[in-house]
Amino acid sequence: MTINYTLRTNGAIRHIRSAVWGDEPLEYLQGDGRLLPALERALEGKGAGDRVVAILPPEEAYGERDKALQQRVAAEEFGGADQLEAGMCFLAQTEDGRRVENVMITEVDEENGFVIVDTNHPLAGMTLEFDVTVVAVRDAPSTAGCGTPQGPGIGHLVDGLAKAQ
Repeated sequence: MTINYTLRTNGAIRHIRSAVWGDEPLEYLQGDGRLLPALERALEGKGAGDRVVAILPPEEAYGERDKALQQRVAAEEFGGADQLEAGMCFLAQTEDGRRVENVMITEVDEENGFVIVDTNHPLAGMTLEFDVTVVAVRDAPSTAGCGTPQGPGIGHLVDGLAKAQ
């Protein structure tokens, strides 16, 4: 399926993927798990030209914000940054060194030399409103012996819509 969409939270536009802005439509394979399951369900059975408005509460999107995913960190851990501000995003390695996660600074305490970082998905706790226009629908490509779909666009990341891993 190929789509254009606008994503809003609290009435404010968060992301637009549209030919109006010179974007290529998003192509994905229905059922491959790259979109939020509730959005996939809303698009199931739709055809070219169909418009769908899907409102996803937090429990059907990225979940509620989890305080356990917030952590106090010494500001010196961000050695390369001149000025730390709430809203800045960084890649951080877990303590065991096995994973790299996106973290956002949500609070800066310059006086005491620490920041609060948050690894919740940036859209966690928000109701998402997707306004989607289906551009095209085609049959799923055949699979090669390894079970990998063969066809243009199947391997693309789903900009802004990928499920949090």
